[in-house]
Amino acid sequence: MRRRIETDAGRAAVRVWQQGETDRPTLATAVRFLLEQLASDHEGNSVEVRVPPFGATQAIPGPRHTRGTPPNVVETDAATWLELATGALGWDAAVAAGRVSASGTRADLGEVLPIRWA
Repeated sequence: MRRRIETDAGRAAVRVWQQGETDRPTLATAVRFLLEQLASDHEGNSVEVRVPPFGATQAIPGPRHTRGTPPNVVETDAATWLELATGALGWDAAVAAGRVSASGTRADLGEVLPIRWA
């Protein structure tokens, strides 16, 4: 997978977000970096992870999806994604609170979160 966000820039954005910065450029960089890291760590195309309006990626080994709505979709907002990806929020708690929409048999990301990014 080819990165679009440079590793140093992505890590810096995540750290700045952890310190309370929520401006749009910081959020966009941090979200995209952690989506790229998920796709890199768990290569595959069976689950589409969406964090509108900042990005989406396909990850997790399994059947490849090519047309229409994927059978396994995870969607959440930027703040929730960043909390999940960094370990500030657990998967089960996020789902129970309705902060994550997860559909499909492979859409449980509890096994792959948080992401190793530092």
